[in-house]
Amino acid sequence: MTHTVLNPYLSFRDTARQAMDFYQSVFGGEVTHSTFGEYHASEDPAEQDKIMHSQLKTDWGLALMAADTPNSMELTPGNTYAVSLSGDDEVELRGYWDKLVDGGTAAMPLEKAPWGDTFGMCTDKFGVSWLVNIAGEPADG
Repeated sequence: MTHTVLNPYLSFRDTARQAMDFYQSVFGGEVTHSTFGEYHASEDPAEQDKIMHSQLKTDWGLALMAADTPNSMELTPGNTYAVSLSGDDEVELRGYWDKLVDGGTAAMPLEKAPWGDTFGMCTDKFGVSWLVNIAGEPADG
């Protein structure tokens, strides 16, 4: 049986390596980087060290991918995506939150939400939006 997996894929201008190394420091796991130069994917000498593809894989199943956008392509950072982290391990998820918000900004603090979970929204120091949801006790009713 085959299955389809949905992975966040982030685009950067020239900071994919630094961003993915940062995410590895937050989540652990193994990160790989492949450059345009390694794959002869660009004849522009200024692009040889750009990241053509990077992937972070963790033991617990996170697969996060990223690349540097070639100089010839437009990149407009925006708020059209977010990466969502959810689960019931409060210590683990608060740890991720603390690392992600360090150097970034919290749009909504990580605190008890009306639906019973603990929820927060932040933008990390690379401009990536994150949603963190820690499962709480089900509401009565």
